[in-house]
Amino acid sequence: MELTVEQIAGLLGGKVRGDGSRRVHTLAKIEEATPGSLSFLSNVKYEPFLYTTGATAVLVDEAFEPRKPYSAALVHVKDPRLALTVLLEAYNKQKLDARSGVEQPSFMAPSARMGENGFRGAFSYIGDGSTVGKRVKIFPQVYIGSNVRIGDDCILYPGVKLYDNTVLGNRCILHAGVVIGSDGFGFAPQPDGTYKNVPQVGNVVLEDDVNIGANTVIDCATMGSTIIRSGVKLDNLIQVAHNVEIGRNTVMAAQSGISGSTKVGENCVIAGQVGIVGHLTLANRTSIGAQSGISKSVTKEGTALFGSPAFNYKDNLRSLSVFRNLPDLQKRVEELERKILNLPGTKGQGA
Repeated sequence: MELTVEQIAGLLGGKVRGDGSRRVHTLAKIEEATPGSLSFLSNVKYEPFLYTTGATAVLVDEAFEPRKPYSAALVHVKDPRLALTVLLEAYNKQKLDARSGVEQPSFMAPSARMGENGFRGAFSYIGDGSTVGKRVKIFPQVYIGSNVRIGDDCILYPGVKLYDNTVLGNRCILHAGVVIGSDGFGFAPQPDGTYKNVPQVGNVVLEDDVNIGANTVIDCATMGSTIIRSGVKLDNLIQVAHNVEIGRNTVMAAQSGISGSTKVGENCVIAGQVGIVGHLTLANRTSIGAQSGISKSVTKEGTALFGSPAFNYKDNLRSLSVFRNLPDLQKRVEELERKILNLPGTKGQGA
């Protein structure tokens, strides 16, 4: 994608300071930019790079005033980082729009249906009775089972696997290696010490605007549905067990796991390597620090937790502060004991 600085300003609703006819064709960090690239400045810590950068144009805050000579054209916008996001979306859309039609070999069952302006990559598979919406991009080696429903404008990157009866809303993005609808961890112990597999006959439902990171797995429900509500963002390498429900606009970082039948509220923030046991309820806006273990339900909205087992975030930090000082505290206690034992009238009365 190649645009003039003036065209970029028009796209972002910004104002140009400098030569608006100059052309850019790539994006780069301000400290690494070369001619032909567009960069941005949103943190004053990086301002010195503005005066040395090789970028052709730089996005800056609408109130920004340079303090030294500079060579790049400036595009003044309300929020440089947000403006860059808009450009990245436009750039990514252009790349995706270039993918259309059907690559061979690929397979779509005669009873399956796919909407217009989509893309099916080589070695992809769509099973019986499945329906795929408009403008959906299905990359190579994607497997879509039978009776799957996929909404409009979804992107399924290479190696995504959707088991039978999975439901995706509109504008969902599933990155490479995502598995949706695999069996939940259901095994019944037997008298002889073995385990009998409990068939998992439910499905997984992803509502609109869900983003799933690479190699994340969401298990199907034993019965009913595992549900990921609208706007949820899951990082890479996450495990979501059977019959879990994750509320709207909740975000969850890598290597975390949620055990079966737990219900996570809306707008929760779950950091990396968090473990949540099964059959719990987490209130809306719960915030959980990295490597925490959650073993009890959270009923109060806006609760912040940390630790394993987790408890109130601030109390936990105070406890950690005491824990770090335990060796010094021990020395102080021992010194106090010695002083007490040496007080007049206390000699020989030690325990």
